[in-house]
Amino acid sequence: MDKGTVFCITGIDTDIGKTVATGLIARGLLGAGRTVITQKAVQTGCDRLSEDILSHRDAMGCGILPEDEAGLTCPYLFSTPCSPHLAARIESAEIFPDTISRATDRLCDRYDVVLLEGAGGLFVPLQTDYTLIDYLSEMSYPVILVTSSKLGSLNHTFASFEALQNRQLNLAGVIYNRYGESDQRIGEDSLYMITRHLGKYGFSCPVIEMHEKHLHQEREDCIKFSTICTDKGEQSPPIPGLHPDRTNSL
Repeated sequence: MDKGTVFCITGIDTDIGKTVATGLIARGLLGAGRTVITQKAVQTGCDRLSEDILSHRDAMGCGILPEDEAGLTCPYLFSTPCSPHLAARIESAEIFPDTISRATDRLCDRYDVVLLEGAGGLFVPLQTDYTLIDYLSEMSYPVILVTSSKLGSLNHTFASFEALQNRQLNLAGVIYNRYGESDQRIGEDSLYMITRHLGKYGFSCPVIEMHEKHLHQEREDCIKFSTICTDKGEQSPPIPGLHPDRTNSL
């Protein structure tokens, strides 16, 4: 069996929809006949089992997996609700990147796709002088970026594009979260601006809109989310409902 492919789902900020997006991508991959598991590199503010992993399992329509019980899907779990580096310090621990990568590697032995959800955004510190994007640069994982139309999102999205470009990381796709959108005009303009600026930073990848209705759809209806996870993170082909045609217009 070939090793599975890892995709890191990160966001422009905390509470941007990474967990929901990760669950929907996993659900879509299952609907497409792939074997998939989700992983959380580190979670703060909970005990025993990662709340985000439990949310993923609910989206996937399954219960807790043996890998969850074994700690492979969340190598670091802290009860203090704060930045990972500080939570680890408060609880007299340290986050070691090798521990995360070894757990991911074991999951890759068992599944076609491993969806690694980050904590916060690209620059969340895992150690005092070591951030998530430092880890992604070392591992060369393709990235799926979750964004939205909330105030400040364009700045944060473009900054994320530039950071990924500077680190020469592959952007496999963008999930545009429209859940709870308050003004359709802002939502449409933000979507236009995000897809337009992808090309400026040298990216050509799908932008998939995520709506509340997707939370209630069957696996087969979520397959469009799985198309973002092509082998080795290569660009997905254009399909209805995506917006790759706008990505090179700037």
